[in-house]
Amino acid sequence: MAPYASDDTRGTAADENPRAGRRKAVRYVVPVAVTGVAAATIGLVPALASTGDPDLPKISAQQLVEKIASSDVQQLSGTVKISTDLGLPDLGGLESSLGGYGGHDGGSSAYPSSKLTELVSGTHTLRVAADGPDKQKVSLRERGAEYSLIHNGKDVWGYDSGSNEVFHGTAEQHEQGKERQERKEERQGTPGDFAKEALKAVDDTTSVTVAGTERVAGRDAYKLQIKPKQQGSTVGAVTIAVDAKTGTPLKFTLTAKSGGKPVVDTGFTQVSFAKPSASTFDFTPPKGAKVTEEKDSDKGEHDQGLRELFGGAALGSDVIGKGWTSIATFDTGAKGGMPSGSAGGFLGSLGDPVTGDFGKGTVFSTRLVNALITDDGKVYAGAVTKQALLKTANAEH
Repeated sequence: MAPYASDDTRGTAADENPRAGRRKAVRYVVPVAVTGVAAATIGLVPALASTGDPDLPKISAQQLVEKIASSDVQQLSGTVKISTDLGLPDLGGLESSLGGYGGHDGGSSAYPSSKLTELVSGTHTLRVAADGPDKQKVSLRERGAEYSLIHNGKDVWGYDSGSNEVFHGTAEQHEQGKERQERKEERQGTPGDFAKEALKAVDDTTSVTVAGTERVAGRDAYKLQIKPKQQGSTVGAVTIAVDAKTGTPLKFTLTAKSGGKPVVDTGFTQVSFAKPSASTFDFTPPKGAKVTEEKDSDKGEHDQGLRELFGGAALGSDVIGKGWTSIATFDTGAKGGMPSGSAGGFLGSLGDPVTGDFGKGTVFSTRLVNALITDDGKVYAGAVTKQALLKTANAEH
């Protein structure tokens, strides 16, 4: 575990030279990754309102982080409320077109990635269940229909009751042991997923404290608060409610430095740590359902969709800087600024034109993430202020 402090509020100046600390990023595990997960998957509204802070034994930040790390909950079920407020505009009909990247399934509404854009904003409710690394289920009910994603052994099923469409794939058989467990946990979409990503960002650029206690979904919990020390980050704080008995994260809240309601607020409204019924994970395609089988070529379609969005870019990226002010950068290979086509035109209308030592470009902003696409095809993105982003881009030219 990276260093952390039980009560450290000292500031740390941002790197003066943005080139310092440049390194190759195989997985961009910095606070931007937390934001990216929130934007691409889910964020949650507050769980049950506090009914008085519980009186729990004192615990240090180090002990609480270790409690999360040592938690070995394999079985749970419950309901999670979802709300995300990134400050994005209403995407309207573009959501469905972006969700069907690459033609992997002919636009099937049962394909998991088809649901991602629906969870970028607004309020949603998930029902979740897990029984070890080989059995998970997540269900989303909206507008009178239900979408379920089920992993049971080697089978992965997606079912959209509204369209009566089914997606069927197989779990990666070569994953073994801890790696397989971690990969499955990352796909569940619970507060614990967000908490794990946030804790990966804890280092000497971060203040970690215990900020009291609260009740979440009827359970006593400690509040772990994570804050950037660096100037230039758009992140205000991350607060994780940790179940006092099991060490399971029950609620995750991400706020922006600019204030306002949480950008991401994820929490259980009901949770049980009893073993779910085996039938919870059973699935047979309904009569008359259209079933789409996953092909080997489908596995890279989501990345291919992103490459198309940015003009054929290779997704391997560099990371400039350290900690909460890290900025990912990569070269799309596309000259002339924004990509052509309807998606490019729509995105261009959302950005602000900018100039600097890098030339000309367009900056896209949410409450948490800023991204710059230059006219020579470079992309810079991070949970940093627009000024910090432009400073880094200028220093790179």
